[in-house]
Amino acid sequence: MTSDRGSIFLEDAEILEHRGYEAHQYVLRVAAPRAAVTARPGSFAHIRCHDSVPLRRPLSIMRANSEEGWLEFLYKPLGAGLAKLAGRKPGERLSLLAPIGRCFSLEPARPRVLALGGGVGIPPMVFVAEQLRNDASFAPLILMGSEIPFPFATVAGRKREGLPSGSAMALLEDWNVPSRLASKAGLAGSFDGFVTELGRLWLEQCPGSALAETQLLACGPPAMLSAVAALAAEFRLPCELAVEEFMACGVGGCAGCTLRVQTEQGPAMKRVCVDGPVFAARDVYPDLNWGLR
Repeated sequence: MTSDRGSIFLEDAEILEHRGYEAHQYVLRVAAPRAAVTARPGSFAHIRCHDSVPLRRPLSIMRANSEEGWLEFLYKPLGAGLAKLAGRKPGERLSLLAPIGRCFSLEPARPRVLALGGGVGIPPMVFVAEQLRNDASFAPLILMGSEIPFPFATVAGRKREGLPSGSAMALLEDWNVPSRLASKAGLAGSFDGFVTELGRLWLEQCPGSALAETQLLACGPPAMLSAVAALAAEFRLPCELAVEEFMACGVGGCAGCTLRVQTEQGPAMKRVCVDGPVFAARDVYPDLNWGLR
């Protein structure tokens, strides 16, 4: 991972778009020109949802446009803070700290990037696709899982070698980035199973030479990240995880979002907000057998 976390900008961000989707999901786009230049997949923003909510809320960055100066987020308002954010309208302004945290580090020696996103862990994977869509040195595959309707347009994915037929994210198809959707909820066109099971299907058909060029990235709930780490260890692949955690300050001051990880000096408590949120899977799950290819 990169050793330079970069600058964090405080911006008075205007809401440009705020769209609602099925199952109480929202996509928020805000003007944040300074943060948009340096945001990278895996980084997040700490947002003041409303004047009546004193603590900010962390949201993973889903897209960033440095030329037009905006950031985009996907969220589901489960608590009081994000419920207040869901009521905000285009033209209103909100205070935003971004980009925060360590991003995914892509290994050029492993150009085949298998990226798995589950639920609210989908946004960083969309950002990975956006970053790599015009980079011929990488070949990304984005797999996304959800137990509620996906909050974006879907289409029948184009036939791709090694992938089962099924639905894909329309935006990624436009970018010519292969993707597939997975769900245990019977969503039309989706693979019937967990996103990690879909990832396993793809890995099992890869010859050894292809696996030697593959790296895994993932973001999602703890149970999913544990399954991804086990999958990476089984196939002896390097893997990075974007970890979700409750946060108060979001900039490393309160140490309220610590995670136990393995370091060269032994076990240590690391702050998810600034030491992460991206960690090497082998550091988060050191008890797995990490015999990398």
